[in-house]
Amino acid sequence: MLYGIAAAAAALLLSAVLTALLRVPALRLGVVDRRRQRPVPLSGGVAVAVVTCLVAAVGDESGVVPLGSGVVETVVAAGCVAVLGLAADVRRLRWWVPLAGTAVAAALVVPYGETGVVGGALAVVWIAGVAGAFRGLDHADGLAGSVGVVAAFGAAACAAVELMEGIAVLLSVLAAALAGFLLHNWHPARAGLGAGGSLFTGFLVASAAVYARAGQGIGTGAGVLFALTAVACADAALVVLGRRLARWPVTRGRPDHLGHRLRRLGLAPRAVTMLLGAGALGGTAVGVGVHTGAVSGEALLWTGAVAAVVVLALVRLPVTLVFRPRQRSSDASSQVTGQLRVRSG
Repeated sequence: MLYGIAAAAAALLLSAVLTALLRVPALRLGVVDRRRQRPVPLSGGVAVAVVTCLVAAVGDESGVVPLGSGVVETVVAAGCVAVLGLAADVRRLRWWVPLAGTAVAAALVVPYGETGVVGGALAVVWIAGVAGAFRGLDHADGLAGSVGVVAAFGAAACAAVELMEGIAVLLSVLAAALAGFLLHNWHPARAGLGAGGSLFTGFLVASAAVYARAGQGIGTGAGVLFALTAVACADAALVVLGRRLARWPVTRGRPDHLGHRLRRLGLAPRAVTMLLGAGALGGTAVGVGVHTGAVSGEALLWTGAVAAVVVLALVRLPVTLVFRPRQRSSDASSQVTGQLRVRSG
């Protein structure tokens, strides 16, 4: 318990410091998000991945919190996914390359002995899908990090109930590392998460959640896994459905994610992040409650219904390539002539 608190505190501090230190090298090397008016260095993803793996390795090697053989492989696989995501940030790889690599990594860590072959195959698809969904959440300042913190703590709670101390500490460290990164990612962001950090976060959360639910009912298990990542799943569903209805290529980016559409309704950037973070907290609370038996499984149906209503309501909003910044007064209107670009993906 004490080590978990100390590890989380160390991860938060190290992540915040490392994100700041890597900003200048990222700018010089061109590892930046160019979908804005000004380039934002993608130093946060490297910081989160390195700090999480480092703190987890120290705990395992010292014997204070042994991760176990299966979890060690998961951390290694997550690190490989982060490297692949970083390559996508630098080289702009084809969309299917990171997805395929993530699926291969997932196939190597799924506990087939407890899930079975069919359940394991479904878990591989789900892990890769959640990792991709978290990458999609990195379209607004603070969003992927905030949702990741909530999901990591929720999955950690599920693991703790199953007495999986190593996984619980690992996810707590991940949540703390994301919190340290968020100190630089809150609007207006000074550093970004990038594909490396978002894929790493989604992969680790999804894989750990599969470990916590393995061997239990597949129906309820699927509902719990969805609830823990409800916002990411809803965003992915909204993007796919919206692009299909608009006859737009699914793999071709445009500003049609949850954050973009909420901005279209007039919400400020920070309000969007706070609203979706609250939604993630609600879904995670339901997932943890059902996993522990404190809440009836019917709550999962309500979570899915709310997510479906949100998706169907927002998918009807028109998609624009630019947003005009809100004007505070008539005097300021003459001073604002540019347009505010939003990130798409």
